This record gives sequence, structure tokens and C-alpha cells, in this order.
Amino acid sequence: MGKLDGKVAVITGGTTGMALAGAHLFVEEGAHVFVMGRRQEALDDAVKLIGRNVTGVQGDASDLDDLDRLYSAVKEEKGSIDILWASAGTGEQGKLGEITEAQFHTAFWLNARGTLFTVQKALPLLNDGASIFMTGSNASLRGFPGWSVYAGSKAVQQAWARVWLNELKDRRIRVNVLTPGQVATAKQEEVFDEATMKAFESLIPRGKMGRPEEIAQVALFLASDDSSYVNGLELVTDGGATVI
Repeated sequence: MGKLDGKVAVITGGTTGMALAGAHLFVEEGAHVFVMGRRQEALDDAVKLIGRNVTGVQGDASDLDDLDRLYSAVKEEKGSIDILWASAGTGEQGKLGEITEAQFHTAFWLNARGTLFTVQKALPLLNDGASIFMTGSNASLRGFPGWSVYAGSKAVQQAWARVWLNELKDRRIRVNVLTPGQVATAKQEEVFDEATMKAFESLIPRGKMGRPEEIAQVALFLASDDSSYVNGLELVTDGGATVI
């Protein structure tokens, strides 16, 4: 028996890295997963990798029409949602004094606005007792130079979790934030040069980046009944980097 037998999960930004590892694990644990991603090629690769019990929907989580298409597909194929992981996000460095309007718009448009409407538009399909969680970032917990816009766009999620769980308590819907630290993904390799990677690794007690599979295990905990008494939590999964 799997921990998610018969459950329906929706994961935005699920074509790479942590969310893809989570989608794969959710299916192994018995769920049917709807994965949303912007790039069709990456989406096709993700669906092929997962192999079964998966539906790919091409779209941008910051585009409200694309979100409508996603949930229309879920309604038509499965009818309801048990697990919603709002994971689509983006980030770009920019120090105060050099931040552009475009950088601000891009980060908040997807990380904040996109996350909010990903959750709001799912409400009619969410079953009572469902689990919602969002992907945060430990950048919002530490003062990493050059990452204020990204950190700000992620910091809103903890406030939302507190308010939304109160608004949804009559339906027993839980709302949490999964906040990873530095994780070895293709996106990290795009954003950071080797010196930056080593600098971040030096902040982690074990001296090594996290792996997507490690974050996926935490996501499984939040998605499953194992976390039935966990609500409004920011679950920081960064190897201890923010506490030393």
C-alpha cells in the first residue's frame, strides 16, 4: 500500500528538479499526478520519466487562462484534488540600487501572484481534508546579498498559509510551506557559478547541497496523512543552513 493510494495531486512547475522528483515519488506512492510546466519539451520528458498515472498540462502558472485549462483538465479526468503543490517559481539576482522594474515584475508575477491564483482557482476542486503546500525559499530567512526581490516574493507565502488555513479550517484543508535551501538541480547550475556554489555549500553543515529526492520525501510527508496534524508550518529543509 502506498501513502497516497487513490489520491489526486496537482504540481505546478513540476517538470524539473525538486517538484519533478516529488511527482515521481507521489506516483510511486499511489497518486495520479497532474504536472504543469511552461515548456512542452520539458513537460513531455517529465511525463515520460514518470511513466504512468501522470497527466501533463502545458502552461504558465502566472497566466490565469492557463490555470483555468489546468483545472479544467483535472475536473474532466479526475473530478477533484487531494494534494496541491504550488511549486512554480523563478529568481534572479539584483542588488539594491540596481534592481529593475522588470526583475521585480517577473519575480512577483510568478512567485506571488501565480501562487495565489494557483491556490484560489483550485478551491472548487479541492476535497475536504486536502493538503496545500507552497515552495518557499530559505532566501527569505537569511540576508543573502542580491536576492531581496526573490526573497520578498517568497516571504509572502508564510503569511498566506496562516490566513488561508484559518479561512479553510471548516473544510479541514491544511496549508503549509515547504522551504528548501540550496539543492543541486539544473536550475542551480544555470543561476550560480562554481564559486557561488562552493560558497553556498560552505553554509551547509554537511558541506554538500541537498538532492531533489530529499526534498521529495519532505513533500510526500506534507502531502500524506503522516502530516495530518501539521498546519500553517514553514518546514525548512536546508540541512541546517539557516540556524548556524
